Amino acid sequence: MVVDDVHIVYKIYGSGAGRGSATSALSRIVRRKASPALSEVHAVRGISFTAYKGEAIGLIGSNGSGKSTTLAAVAGLLPTASGAIYTDGQPSLLGVNAAMMNDLTGERNVVLGCLAMGMSYAEVRERYQGIVDFSGINERGDFISLPMRTYSSGMGARLRFSIAAAKTHDVLLIDEALSTGDASFQRRSEARIKELREEAGTVFLVSHSSKSIRDTCDRTIWLEHGVIRADGPTDEIVEAYESYMKDRK
Repeated sequence: MVVDDVHIVYKIYGSGAGRGSATSALSRIVRRKASPALSEVHAVRGISFTAYKGEAIGLIGSNGSGKSTTLAAVAGLLPTASGAIYTDGQPSLLGVNAAMMNDLTGERNVVLGCLAMGMSYAEVRERYQGIVDFSGINERGDFISLPMRTYSSGMGARLRFSIAAAKTHDVLLIDEALSTGDASFQRRSEARIKELREEAGTVFLVSHSSKSIRDTCDRTIWLEHGVIRADGPTDEIVEAYESYMKDRK
């Protein structure tokens, strides 16, 4: 996969309560008032890197540095203002391909999520119990038969990861998934990511947990203010980032 001089720009309305709502828009039409001025946020500023099959790459940086925006662009969910992203295969952003519907049970979400990733009904039946067991959803009761809206945010995140990890992906993009759940689930998640790497997939992990990055990734990219500040071996990059954050306090 190649990310070549990518810029991502958000267009947002100016300050003011309700300026982007349908009600306020109707009010402006009735009053014949002009729309509020648009402003731009340059979230990612000309980043470039190459990722190879079998790599697990961590993305670190302070809040607002462009980590999640970069993942969304790689997944094809955000357009680039300029530059290009080239992938060999279909990128899968954790929690997007596995479409979770709050009014449906966990069981139905597992089935639909797997079908959305291109599995056959036979493959879903074969892997269903393994997905449930991996997530740990039923460790304290029959939660898999309850609607997703009854789940905690952590339970939902674990189930999304379990669905996404049930299939080998060309490029798997994970945003903070390993920060949820207990130590046992985190160990299972890290082990599964290593298996995905061995199956020739490429994994990207965004996390604020230095331990998760160190345990999972050999290479790390440090983003700050929308630009790549450093790219290299994980231990070296994470140590530099931790020193940077300590100096900012």
